[in-house]
Amino acid sequence: MHSNEIALRHHRLRGYLADKGLDGVLLQTRPNFAWITGGRDNHIVSASEIGVAAILATTDRLICLTNYIEAPRFRTEELAGLDIEIIEYPWWDEQAARKTVAEVIGGRKIASDTGAFGLPALPPGFTRLRWSLTDTEILHYRYCGQLASAAIEATCRQIQVGDSEFDIAARLQFELQRTGANPYVTLVATDRRVFEYRHPIPTARRLERYAMLVVCASYRGLIANCTRFVHFGRLPEELAQKQQAVCNVDAAVNLATRPGRTLGDIFADLQMAYAENGYPDEWQKHHQGGSTGYLGREVTATPGSTEVVQSNQAFAWNPSIQGTKSEDTFLVTDSGIENLTPASPTWPTVTGRCAAGELVRPAILVR
Repeated sequence: MHSNEIALRHHRLRGYLADKGLDGVLLQTRPNFAWITGGRDNHIVSASEIGVAAILATTDRLICLTNYIEAPRFRTEELAGLDIEIIEYPWWDEQAARKTVAEVIGGRKIASDTGAFGLPALPPGFTRLRWSLTDTEILHYRYCGQLASAAIEATCRQIQVGDSEFDIAARLQFELQRTGANPYVTLVATDRRVFEYRHPIPTARRLERYAMLVVCASYRGLIANCTRFVHFGRLPEELAQKQQAVCNVDAAVNLATRPGRTLGDIFADLQMAYAENGYPDEWQKHHQGGSTGYLGREVTATPGSTEVVQSNQAFAWNPSIQGTKSEDTFLVTDSGIENLTPASPTWPTVTGRCAAGELVRPAILVR
């Protein structure tokens, strides 16, 4: 992490600390650890949001607190080259750990994102520090998005009729992890399950004609979200019509996402787009996405949401109409939007159309 990245984070952190009357924060959740360290990783257990190392962040210093097991790797690999002191404590002695942390904190007023070591919880508003991305974060995000898009496309082109949803999910995760990214969410549905469930975890059901693949890929703490479909044989006309409609809605909501607007105002535009395309109630059957970044959704948009879109903030809207969906991760800037998970030039596309303009969206791959 370059010195200017450290300076940017500390500038935001100092403002937060001053506003909340704090001397520092102890950050142990994976999103916050990644943010404060410029994309480093503190996890061991994939299913846990709480990592094995914490960063004590004050206005002018970062200290890593971890146990004897993790300290050598963090010192020589994970945090190597960063100006972050590592202080370790016995993994088997909770009292010794508490004593070490108490000595490092001293008499300072520190809040924690996990409540660890008996510290008070972070006051509201900390996650907003992560939302407006720096130039370096944007570069990392673009790479993350490319990895996610390439992995899901490769999987769609390799799977065969007769593959189970477990097979498809395994292939998708393989294609992702071989690049150094990690699957944060992997969803797969085939045939009737595509039409029945909006959040389909994989099962033993075998592919006959139609499959939906969803991936949320994590790289340097940032999460890229995208959905793709593959159909074997001629695409039914009804499905093609639904695809066009959902892409029209997707175009409307993404083009409506601009710095300074509230998520509630954008959601109203999305609801109108559903109605204009003949599906006025479909938004009620699945969440519609929202802002993303160091979480799959930093904020899930709802009617009346008051959160305001920031410049250089990432969004992943995911409108769906039974049997279809459209989802990519976009960067919202003062000059427009950028697709961070773009389809390759050989992937089929459909043009989403709305009053605000047009947006090219990935179509269903027909094989």
